[in-house]
Amino acid sequence: MPKLSIITITFQAEAYLERTLKSVVEQGCADEIDYVVVDGASKDRTLEIIEANKQHIQQFISEKDKGIYDAMNKGMQLAKGDYLLFLNAGDTFASATTLKNILQELDQNPDVLYGEAVFVNNDGESIGLRSEATPHKLPASLTWKDFRFGMLICHQAFISKRNISPLFNLSYKLSSDIDWEIQVLKKSQTILKSNAPICNYLMGGASVQNLKRSWNERYDVLKSHFGLIPNIVNHLIIVLRGLIFALKKQGKYW
Repeated sequence: MPKLSIITITFQAEAYLERTLKSVVEQGCADEIDYVVVDGASKDRTLEIIEANKQHIQQFISEKDKGIYDAMNKGMQLAKGDYLLFLNAGDTFASATTLKNILQELDQNPDVLYGEAVFVNNDGESIGLRSEATPHKLPASLTWKDFRFGMLICHQAFISKRNISPLFNLSYKLSSDIDWEIQVLKKSQTILKSNAPICNYLMGGASVQNLKRSWNERYDVLKSHFGLIPNIVNHLIIVLRGLIFALKKQGKYW
């Protein structure tokens, strides 16, 4: 059985998919991974790119879905590895040795391995570490309660055991990943921080493009885990912290 399933979700991804596929292939470690690609019935060159790289992909489907979290659920259900990592079209590993490092750290048998994400633009140029570009600082020792102020860990830098990972809640269209990470952490006994950044995260995803709806969903997710009154207080802190952070960055949040 492979140690790690890497799941890539695609839809109309011809502009970015090749960099992700190349990143996975160049890591090596092919015997220890299970590469799963789930496409949402793309009509551009996405399927051609996948076909050209099919020798590196263990499992692939292309069909209409109900959104990104439905596609991610399909990927999880196809996965055979002990651990899961989502690396979507446009995202890449942080360095040439990242996967080797991850696999060595997974030998310690944590329930969750988490780490830094590097923000990159459409050209793949680094914008900086997520913990520097946003107010979200990575704790050395993580618990689910650390999510009271929002999405603390980029989901491309969050690796969980498959047997404790629930399906994504499809009632959330943009913030189900926060709910999912909290649910995983609630089930986790051992949580390990990686000693190096895990991914390069392509900025401009669906949640960034639909900020108001994403924020509303995030509020509902966090209320379900922390309760109404604590969530209201926490969101006042989120707003205040965001304003202070933006002022320090001369009006820019990232």
